[in-house]
Formats: sequence, structure tokens, C-alpha cells
Amino acid sequence: MKKTLALLLTLILCFGIFAGCSQTPAPTEIEPQAPQNTQVAETMSQAENVTVTIWHDGSEAIMQTIADQVNSTLTEDGITVQFEKKTDMPSQLKLYGSDAANGPDMYFYAHDVLGTFVAMDILAPLSDIVDTDALLADALPMTVKAGQLNGTQYLLPVYFETLVFLYNKALWEGEIPDTTEALYDYMVAHTDANAGTYAVVNQHTNAYNVSPFIYGFGGYVLSEDGKPGFTDSKTMEAVEYNKKFGLLQADGDYNTVTTLFNEGKAAAIIGGPWLTSGIEAAGIDYGVASLSDIKLPNGNGLAPFSGVQGTGVLKIALETKKDAIAKVLTAMASPEVGIALANAAGCAPANSKAYDDKTVAANPMITAIQKTASTAQPMPNIPEMNVMWGPAESLLVSVNKNGEDVAKAAEEAQASAEQAIADMQ
Repeated sequence: MKKTLALLLTLILCFGIFAGCSQTPAPTEIEPQAPQNTQVAETMSQAENVTVTIWHDGSEAIMQTIADQVNSTLTEDGITVQFEKKTDMPSQLKLYGSDAANGPDMYFYAHDVLGTFVAMDILAPLSDIVDTDALLADALPMTVKAGQLNGTQYLLPVYFETLVFLYNKALWEGEIPDTTEALYDYMVAHTDANAGTYAVVNQHTNAYNVSPFIYGFGGYVLSEDGKPGFTDSKTMEAVEYNKKFGLLQADGDYNTVTTLFNEGKAAAIIGGPWLTSGIEAAGIDYGVASLSDIKLPNGNGLAPFSGVQGTGVLKIALETKKDAIAKVLTAMASPEVGIALANAAGCAPANSKAYDDKTVAANPMITAIQKTASTAQPMPNIPEMNVMWGPAESLLVSVNKNGEDVAKAAEEAQASAEQAIADMQ
């Protein structure tokens, strides 16, 4: 890691040198001074018309919704928010994160890369700009946590997503079970693998989709201080418990489970809002339930990973636009932005007061995600998480598909994960 950061800093320094060489040289002769009143007028004009540039790599429609709402709020302040889409934004920020002339003022991104950006030393703590207690007063606690690193808030949460329980109303019989044991009994009674029909399908070899069990049992994939958790007793207990569900859930890869559900060969699927377009295209009348309502034997609700989308601020921007950025953050944190996103794009707002809106409250997907926020765990936002997916998949394949002993498979996954982290240094 130290070598990587050193190289990064060198690249940034070199770019800064090149940028400085490209600047227009200072005049050798002293130009006549403009009248004082003209200078004041120009300064006021500049202060009253500020453009805040925000980089993103997400949906243009979602960003436009945010921009429209924020800009309408800040019209009288002379502040305009302008979103610019970038490919491979981590690399872009490595190059331009400290470049006031060519870089952005803010960025909009998923919280799980926060640690990478903080390691670049380009982000400003939000407390350097605004009163964070006031800014985040109405934000769902889980979304606030997602934007923190080492106790410092770097990200303003705007919307989020989690896994939910999606079911085909024409195929599902009765109510959705409120315990995992009742769910398992339903799966046993309504699954015929030989006929290729299933009660519930899930990507049971993917840590993201098994996370509801892992975290519901009190286990973890990666700790906040970057330690793999595959040999943790609670993690192993969760993997062992999930095994019987995996045996009734087809092969488990994304294409298999989504196809089964969309073709009416599975009555339910554990997935996220990203599945709805395909489900609707297939003409399925579907319902949504929160995973937090389905209780494990220990009494805890299923606790999936969550992904939080929000905005951060680059340090360099504070030198000239601190006041404008403070107003942008405040406007973006409002329930009105959350309501607009929910209605226009089906996003679950981070602002809790947005759910008081009747149209938001009437959306079953959004309300299910909101409810799941009570148990959901933000996906780890440190760089080490990037190398956890492979060892986690190996563990789940070994147990759920190959029938290997959980303890043995967990030890192998733990060793592989620890080596992968060591290789990052």
C-alpha cells in the first residue's frame, strides 16, 4: 500500500508541475489599476455566480433529478450545480483530485470506495464545511455510518439500496414467512429440482447475497480494521445454517436465478431493485417484502449488505468555494431531494423525512428497502474489501456446492484473504 500511495503522490505531483507550466505567465509590466468600484463590482459578481462541479459515474437521469432540485433551491444564491459523468472515476480522481483547474469540486459515488479516496488524501471531512450534526439529523443511521471512516464523516448519504425478498404473486401461496425456519419449510414443500422449479432462488455462492445470513448471525466478511472474518465462529455458524437453503436454490449464479424467476420457474428471489426492469419486462406481477421481517433462529432479522450513494468534497475546492459547497450539501440533504429521487427513479432516500411523503410511502419497493435499513450493514468501505470476494466465493462454493466441511473451507478462505491483503501492501 505504501508503495502504491508513494507512486500515486508522485503522479499527482508531476501533474501539478505540468499544470503549473501551462499557466499564462505573469505580465512583466504593471497594468493600470481599474477603479476601485469596478473591482468591487467584479468581485461581487463572481461571488454571486458560482458553479459547483460534481463528478459521477452513475445514472444521468438520477443526477439530473438531483441537479434540478438543488439548483431550484439555490437559484437566489447564484449557485449552480453541474454534474459531469466520468468513466473509471477512481483513476480520474487520482489524476485530478488535487487539481483546482481541471478537477471537480465534489464527487458522487457509492460509499464502498470511500477508503480508497481517503487514502489519496484528497477528501475534506464534512465537519470542515458544515455542522454535520445538523446536516445529518434526518439521515437514516445506517446511511450515516456508511459515509464514515475512522470516526470521520466524509460522505453525505443521498440514497441507498439493499437486498429484498421479491415474489411472484401468481405463484407464491399464502403469506411471506416471518422466520427463516418457516421459509425453509415452504421451500422444501414447493421445490422440485428435478422439474426445474423452485420456491426461492438466491446467489448462494456470492457473499453479497449470503450477507443477510452472515451478518444476521453476528458474523462478518471484513472488520472495520481490515481483518477477514471467515473463521469467526458466528460467520461459520451462518454459512453452515445457510447451506440447507443453498441446496434448494438451483446453481446460484446471477443469470441462472434471474432467468428462473423471470420465466416463472421460481416463486421468489432474493435480489435488489436492479432486478425490477427485467421482472416487469417479463410481465410478472410481483410483491416485495423486507428481509428484516424474516427472523433467524437467534431472533435477529436477516441483515443484508447495503450500498449507499452520496457526495463528498475535495479539499482543493474549499479554498475558493467553501460557502457555496456548504449550501449545496445542505440542499442535497433535504427531504425534497429524496422525494424527487424516489418519485422519478425509484431510489430509496437516505433522508428519513422523505418517507412522510404519500407517494414515497406508497411505493412498496422503497418502503421495503427503508425497513431493511434497520438491520442492513453498509458494505465495508476500505480497500481491503476488494480482495474479499474471491475467498468468500471459494468458501461458499466449497460448502454449498461441494459439500466440504465448513471449518476446513473457512480456514482456507481466511488464509487466502489474509494473503491477498498482504499482497496489497
